[in-house]
Parts: sequence; structure tokens; C-alpha cells
Amino acid sequence: MLKSGKLLIAGMLLALGFGQGRAFANSPTEQIQQTIQQVTNIVSNSANGDDRTKELLRETLMPRFDWLEMSKQSLGKHWSYAAGRETEFVSAFAGLLGNAYIGQIGSYRNEKVLFVQESIENDKAQVKTKIVSQKGEATSVNYRLHRINDEWKIYDVVVEDISIVVNYRSQFSRILAKGSFDDLMNQLKDKEFGIRN
Repeated sequence: MLKSGKLLIAGMLLALGFGQGRAFANSPTEQIQQTIQQVTNIVSNSANGDDRTKELLRETLMPRFDWLEMSKQSLGKHWSYAAGRETEFVSAFAGLLGNAYIGQIGSYRNEKVLFVQESIENDKAQVKTKIVSQKGEATSVNYRLHRINDEWKIYDVVVEDISIVVNYRSQFSRILAKGSFDDLMNQLKDKEFGIRN
């Protein structure tokens, strides 16, 4: 995975993984803060890298995302290629991203998360955050969410102006331009993807 990919994953997991939060959240920011608090508690009370910790992180983080919407947007105009295999694609895509974040989350500590701005328009929202490292370096992480019933689900994360969805859409388009949907599925399942410029 290239350096920009590591930055994107690190920024996303840091903003979603560490900070202060509240219980019983209603707004997009509050719901992200609630998840942050849950993850903070898991990491603080568990040994790094043990299977139970990873399972708890997975149970906490995975439901915060709308994996179907992220999958649709990542395939873009090629979504029809997944016809009849949508569940398989969504599962592989969620597994790829989820495992990458959960596998790295324990190695990031002592960063501060600043919630900068929340904007809501109808059923869509954006929560802008900044991650500040111990050295004082700031990384912008913006969450794009939409409301599903009473819950705000993340469908894209933009780290330092790099969108996860757009990044994967470019990679998927290149593969599908030269190969088949099966080729794409094989690469997803083999976890051969990084996030590239």
C-alpha cells in the first residue's frame, strides 16, 4: 500500500477510533463521538492485537458504515456488473476496509480529535474533524453521512482531500476496463488493494 493509502486509513481510523464522546447520540457528530468513546474504551481495556479486541472493534465500527452505499459509489457506473452478486461484493469490500482499519487501530494512541464543523442538509450530513498528533501535526478527516431511519451512517470518508470512495472507484474502473468482475472479486478477496493517488 502506498504512503497516501496509509495516511488515508490512519486518518479515518484515528478520527473514528479515539477521542471523547457521549452516549445516546442523535446528531451525526454525536453518533460518531459515541462510537469513538466505545472504541476508546475497548482499546484502553484490552491487549493490543488479541482476537477478542479485534472482534469487539469490528462489532463497534462496522455498523457505523453504510457498506452497501459505499460499495455502490465505489463501483459507480459499473454497479450493474455486480447484479446477482451484490451481497458477495459488499461483503468482500467491507471485509477489505474493515480488516485494514481494525488491524491498525491499536498502534495509534495519544492523538487528539477536534470536531470542527457539522453541516446537515435534508438526510445528508458532513462532519469535519482534525486529528492532531503528539507533534502538533493536523490531519483533516471529513465524514460524509446519510440518515437511515434514526441513525447516521457513513458512506464516505475524505482524508486530506482524498476520498475513499473516489479512490476505489478509480482502481475498480481500471480493473474492469481490462478484465472481468470475477477478476475484481478475486483481487478484493485476496486483499490486493491499497488506496492510491
